[in-house]
Amino acid sequence: MNVFLSFHPVLRRNLLILFTAGLLFWSGLAALLPTLPLYIQRTGASDHMVGIVMGTFAAGLIASRGWLSRLADHRGRKVVMLIGMVAVAVAPLGYILTDSIPMLMGIRAVHGISIAAFALAYSALVVDLSPPDHRGEVIGFMSLVNPIGMALGPAIGGYAQAWFGFTPMFLISAGLGTVGLVCTTQVKEIQQPQSTAAQAQHNYFWRLLLSPRIRIPAIVLLLVGLTFGSLSTFIPLFIQDVGAQLNVGLFYTAVALASFSIRLIVGPASDRYGRGIFISISLIFYAVAMLLLWQAHHAATFLLAGVINGAGSGTLVPMIAALMADRSYPNERGRTFGVCMLGFDAGIALAASSGAMGGPGELSGHFWHLCCFIASGIGSLPGICG
Repeated sequence: MNVFLSFHPVLRRNLLILFTAGLLFWSGLAALLPTLPLYIQRTGASDHMVGIVMGTFAAGLIASRGWLSRLADHRGRKVVMLIGMVAVAVAPLGYILTDSIPMLMGIRAVHGISIAAFALAYSALVVDLSPPDHRGEVIGFMSLVNPIGMALGPAIGGYAQAWFGFTPMFLISAGLGTVGLVCTTQVKEIQQPQSTAAQAQHNYFWRLLLSPRIRIPAIVLLLVGLTFGSLSTFIPLFIQDVGAQLNVGLFYTAVALASFSIRLIVGPASDRYGRGIFISISLIFYAVAMLLLWQAHHAATFLLAGVINGAGSGTLVPMIAALMADRSYPNERGRTFGVCMLGFDAGIALAASSGAMGGPGELSGHFWHLCCFIASGIGSLPGICG
């Protein structure tokens, strides 16, 4: 926190507004995590169809990632954040209006644009505002919007649905996004130098994916996307199927609290020891969490898995953001972050489709497969440290 006190008051105010907008974004988005799969299931959809509908979130992510990344570099971060906030405020209203599976898939795809836009532009703007010698610490602190929002959102959504029903829960989610939209309009951004002619080419975005500085981080995010997609799609159904006496929102709260706590440590430490060692540790956390979920039948096991998974996400997310900032120029950060996040998008889509199974035994087997996949991916990590 001392580094923030040394900033100019205008910069501190700007970071505070940006932090508030990010907190509202993630709270509004996460409010639907414990309840949306149940809402889709209530329409008569099978577990397989629930996975397909939830997986179309990644379709919106992937389809919009490229042009949003270029827009962030060419037109500024703020306009892209506004697009993300509009999506997170409007999409919940769409769920209220229909119980048609095809329509829900379309709305879910639009909802996916929210992360593609806001998370990308938010990360790029935080890096723009961060002093290079304190980059890890500032990114670690500003990325706290994710775990705090992921703690508040599911609790708000879970209890709102239990007490009032699905419609008020969707309205609350939309309201959080709307207030966040107002905050985003007050954010000030730094004018970036214009891209060179070579970088402005359309295929520059795709050529980045094959470059050594992007390829391995993208693979790591593919593994993480698999876990995120599985947890957001199937944990509510899995907890319900095994009969564990646990409010699903509390699982996400455990994830978020652990994620919050560890970021306070790893951000400053990465400025001293580097990013690679912490990224390696984060994947070990993820693998252990999936191993626990494979055998989970009681509330305590689910909560422990949530804590370990949260430690993984709280370590990995700021480290990947800092690593991409270290490896990119200011006028290409939008595209660099966007290309790297394609791995995350693909992981969400694969998790939803491959895990769309019928019973608790099959779902627990899905978590075992994820554990093995993540463990095997740790061998590719030397490329992170280069």
